[in-house]
Amino acid sequence: MVNVSTVTEFLLEGFAEAWELRLLLSMLLLLMYLATLLGNLIIVTVTTLDQNLHTPMYFFLRNLSVLDMCYISVTVPNACINSFTKHRTISLAGCVMQVFFVLFCASVELMFLAIMAQDRYVAVCQPLHYPVIMNHQFCVQSTLVSLLIGPIYAAVHTGNTFRLSFCQSNMVHQFFCDIPSLLRLSCSDTFNSQLLILLSALGLGGGCFVFIILTYIRIFSTVMKIPAKEERGKAFSTCVPHILVVTVFLSSSSVVYLRQSSSTEIAQDMILSVFYAIVPPFLNPVIYSLRNKQIKGAVSKVILRNANSKK
Repeated sequence: MVNVSTVTEFLLEGFAEAWELRLLLSMLLLLMYLATLLGNLIIVTVTTLDQNLHTPMYFFLRNLSVLDMCYISVTVPNACINSFTKHRTISLAGCVMQVFFVLFCASVELMFLAIMAQDRYVAVCQPLHYPVIMNHQFCVQSTLVSLLIGPIYAAVHTGNTFRLSFCQSNMVHQFFCDIPSLLRLSCSDTFNSQLLILLSALGLGGGCFVFIILTYIRIFSTVMKIPAKEERGKAFSTCVPHILVVTVFLSSSSVVYLRQSSSTEIAQDMILSVFYAIVPPFLNPVIYSLRNKQIKGAVSKVILRNANSKK
């Protein structure tokens, strides 16, 4: 039996064996990565510079954008470099850090989405109490609590995974280090690790998902009472994409982390991982902000200000 301390590196799965297909997939992920960075950077910039956007809603959007840039940066750049260079090795320390930060970003992202759903509920259903409920203290405290729970959640699962012994192989059947792929390599009893994943997923993931769904149900019930059809349509067009992103994020990650997958399902696991590790950070700027008239107006102001300053 080989102890984990003797493992110095892991081999990550490539996107494809054929160079042309690997290049195509790598370029696609790289373009998604750059678009994600650009979209989120625009949101961070305009919500910081425009005083009119210093509200709870845009405070959380700014936090989500910073987190999304970190989240997608944990996996995509390394995967693209490995694909371009065919250098698929990752050190043990690098693998540990990747698992930790993926879990940290994913858990904090989910909590941020739940807080943002609460923000929309108060804005739609209790508009007169909005300044009192969603005050600056609540915004800061809820953000700090999320940022405190995230590393604890990530540290528990990361430590629980890398305490195991790996003797099957050092080939991780994924384009980044994730717990399900690592558990398949372990020759230790993984029942406790799988049970911890199940309980934490039901606790954190299930709790946030139920909270978000119930929140939007209350929002929809309030919106249905609005007589103007245009206002109802606007509210529905805003809420439905939010629920869609949360559903895609949670359903794909749940399938990867909770099922007993085999080596014959590598491609399926890699596709599902894209949906929870790459797609949400890519779509969030579009769904939450770039469709927002205030954000568009703020972007125009910044562009015009820069253009006038150069004259």
